[in-house]
Amino acid sequence: MSDVEVRQLRYFVAVAEELHFGRAAVRLGMAQPPLSRAIRELERHLGVQLLERTTRQVALTPAGAGLLRDARTALDAVEAATQRARNAGRTEPALRVALKADFDAGLLPRILDEYRRDPAALPVEVLLGGRGEQVTALRAGRADVALLPTPFDERGLDFEALMTEPRLAALSASDPLAARTELCLADLAGRTLPNGDPADRETRNFLPPARQLDLAQIFNLIELGSMVLFTPVSVADRHQRPTIAYRPVRDLAPTTLTVAWPQQSHSPAVAAFVRVCGTVAAAIFPPLTSQNSVTSAV
Repeated sequence: MSDVEVRQLRYFVAVAEELHFGRAAVRLGMAQPPLSRAIRELERHLGVQLLERTTRQVALTPAGAGLLRDARTALDAVEAATQRARNAGRTEPALRVALKADFDAGLLPRILDEYRRDPAALPVEVLLGGRGEQVTALRAGRADVALLPTPFDERGLDFEALMTEPRLAALSASDPLAARTELCLADLAGRTLPNGDPADRETRNFLPPARQLDLAQIFNLIELGSMVLFTPVSVADRHQRPTIAYRPVRDLAPTTLTVAWPQQSHSPAVAAFVRVCGTVAAAIFPPLTSQNSVTSAV
């Protein structure tokens, strides 16, 4: 039996994630009939049914669910290998640092200043992206290291906790809840977060939302009363507006800022950046007495 092609895995992952052939075809930039044929050919090739199809819905079979998990890992590995090969051929190597804008607890400028003094330092390229994009960039080889707030999908990554801070609920100043000095999650029933989740039942959804909004857009929607946001105190301090109220939530878990890197990394430049992150964070914030971090030699 011949090997499964990367193209076939990409097609299958799109259909399995969308659970709709039409949406998957749009996502892939192709027509639906050849996509349907490609999935049927993949099933014949593997000798198993991957999808249950009816006139009303598409669902994964147990074999399909297993292939989806493994196919994602395989595609990430292929993309990472391709990107690493491109990076190795660059005439001027750089350290690519991924983060979401403002989600660095104010540490990044000082980290970069200290890092540039390290003998192992490389020129730094800062990659700003939306929520969840940093983990994808690390796995795909588009970033070497990232500053990530918890929670995130830890698979294939090592990370070190830098500091922990409370999160606040950002809501419209005209919201009746803004009159209170403290909230609990149950108070936020009927309100939604930017990713569409109910605000009173926050989930550990690591996937980036289908429509990424920047902070300016989110704050505009909060002002209109369309959503609420759970944000670290450090972000709230940077974005004070008279039309937005920040309130503590008793049963809302705090967030921990981490520095993360791929487990297979052996880069001296990455190791130096991780060391500097720890040193700078320890100088500004009290050391963490307990943390759920996974650290290993880079």
